Amino acid sequence: MKGWIFLAALLSANSAVTAGVENITVYQNPNCGCCSGWSDYMKSSGFNVTTIKTADVASHKVRLGVPEKLSSCHTAILATSGQIIEGHVPIAAVKKLLAMPEIEGVSAPGMPINSPGMGALDGNLVTVDFKGRKFSRD
Repeated sequence: MKGWIFLAALLSANSAVTAGVENITVYQNPNCGCCSGWSDYMKSSGFNVTTIKTADVASHKVRLGVPEKLSSCHTAILATSGQIIEGHVPIAAVKKLLAMPEIEGVSAPGMPINSPGMGALDGNLVTVDFKGRKFSRD
């Protein structure tokens, strides 16, 4: 009986830990190392990342409503909110996005060298929302 109680407590504790994990799906080119670097960065930041490698990332950007002028090399969608993360957006901006459900998505346009997956953050990376307004500086 004690064994069953212990097992139930262990499973319950494990469920409580995984319940707070945010799931994210990343669409990326199969040959892009910097996209994989960003996905690894998100995993190390506590996200459960599903990567979909596709040669047609552009169709996913269109389907998800990423503004063309804010495009980057990969596109991600947050499972719980449906919000979009375009490119090498840092974790601080992703957490801010999660706290603001009225924001459709954010982008680090292009492939900035001072961004996760590309290089070290230096305090000068500007992330914008999908209306092109400054969202964060990391």
